Amino acid sequence: MRDAQGGETLLFLTDEQLRQGIEAMFFAYRGFTSDPDRILATMAYGRAHHRAVHFIARSPGTTVNNLLSILGVTKQSLNRVLRTLVEDGLVDSQVGTSDKRERNLYLTDKGAALERKLSDAQRARMRAAFRSAGPEAVSGFRQVLEAMMDPDMRHRYHALREVAS
Repeated sequence: MRDAQGGETLLFLTDEQLRQGIEAMFFAYRGFTSDPDRILATMAYGRAHHRAVHFIARSPGTTVNNLLSILGVTKQSLNRVLRTLVEDGLVDSQVGTSDKRERNLYLTDKGAALERKLSDAQRARMRAAFRSAGPEAVSGFRQVLEAMMDPDMRHRYHALREVAS
């Protein structure tokens, strides 16, 4: 068992330890998003475009309403992002088969290529971080992130993982 400073045996965390965790998440998020941000900037896209492309890739045929609930953005904001992605030939929006009012979203070949480029950069960063932290860190990191999710988002996260399996 490691020392209490590492966090393995702590049942109580001080405010300072929690602050350090919060700060670590802020800085890690900056690193995690920096590579895709550089790629997206060359196309005049932002993180909202990245998130939309990511979740459309993870769930081909997803509806606009499902994407709205996953991303937690306004319909107006998502429509702006989707309009750009459709006009630029990255996303194909098709009329729903069971409900003509629904729009099902798919990445085009061009969209899939962008998604691969973005996720390759993030996978490389995560792979290096996990390799550096050690194998036990992978499971622990996921457990911490899942514990921080709201129950509805945790459910969506697990559903997304099941679809990908």
